[in-house]
Amino acid sequence: MASALDTLLQQQLAALDAAHRRRRLRPVSWADGQMRDASGRALIDASSNDYLGLSQHPLVKARAAEWALRHGAGAPASRLITGTRDITLAVEEKLAAFKGCEAALLFSSGFQANATVIPALARVGAGDTANATAIFSDELNHASIVHGCRVSRAKTQVFHHNDLSHLDDLLRQHAGKPGRKLILTESVFSMDGDRADIAALVQLAAHHGAALYVDEAHASGVLGPQGRGLAAECGGVDIVMGTLGKAFGAFGAYIAGSRTLIDWLVNRCPGFIYTTALPPAVLGAVDAALDLVPGMDADRARLACNAQRLRDALALRSYDTLKSSTQIIPAVIGSEADALAAAQRLDSAGVLAVAIRPPTVPYGTSRLRFALGSHLDDEAMDRLLTAVAEL
Repeated sequence: MASALDTLLQQQLAALDAAHRRRRLRPVSWADGQMRDASGRALIDASSNDYLGLSQHPLVKARAAEWALRHGAGAPASRLITGTRDITLAVEEKLAAFKGCEAALLFSSGFQANATVIPALARVGAGDTANATAIFSDELNHASIVHGCRVSRAKTQVFHHNDLSHLDDLLRQHAGKPGRKLILTESVFSMDGDRADIAALVQLAAHHGAALYVDEAHASGVLGPQGRGLAAECGGVDIVMGTLGKAFGAFGAYIAGSRTLIDWLVNRCPGFIYTTALPPAVLGAVDAALDLVPGMDADRARLACNAQRLRDALALRSYDTLKSSTQIIPAVIGSEADALAAAQRLDSAGVLAVAIRPPTVPYGTSRLRFALGSHLDDEAMDRLLTAVAEL
């Protein structure tokens, strides 16, 4: 017999089914550089975050294997016990140099970093209490940032998406009040594919005496000089978060900033203190990716071209791509059922493009979320655009 809990959970899952919001795992595999579904059918990958194709790069795979063989399969403990090896410190130093910062600190995932670094920062000053900091967060920030704000228990004010005038008004209202101010934004927004005006945010933060925290998950490796991210174009960002499982083709995340910031996180960030260190294979993959990414301007140019071709094709079919200007291109459809049907039609044409539905995106804006890679050649892009044209 089903337990009372299972009965309740089955009812909740049935409600998600009825609303076309139930999520299901879909297995895929890679063979000879080609994505395949469970039946072995080849698919054009138009949904992953492997923007530069580095997860399949020979050097990245070889160094991951080499470091695993040399240093072991796993890390022995958390970083503050015996998990800090010379290779860990070397990768962090290399990351800091890549980001143009004094120091960097590795985390297990972007969600973990945002969800635990933000609360740690919110408690700096004013007696290290939850009310020490007022947070100002873009309304389209990633769920991990939202979670970090909630866990911090700090007063959080949400400003309209990319509306710096609204943010300025909120900051002015806080003028003269005790405590610090922390502005949170993504540089490339994960669902809409548009960009924040980092230079203007830096100026606004300086004017109001606020610290600026920028999530560069979808920009690192892809945008900015040599793929160093949008924050690298202007400087002045206090805290930079980035991930290593997207354009870097590996796994994990990092915080980059001043040496003082990193030392503080080592002492007060629970997501760092109480987590086992990254394993050698991951460190090797990241190390190789850092060697490759600065020299991949041609790949970044191809990625930008692929994205523009898709935006143009979607515009011909009257799909709203919002303000996408990056490798992330939404095709807003509306209802959950219609978005799922469109994804299924593309799947039948051999294209994997995932339907994104509430609560990830606002009600009535269910969409196909395309996330392209530079590894998509002209033949793959032609097939993708043909499938889009037949929607």
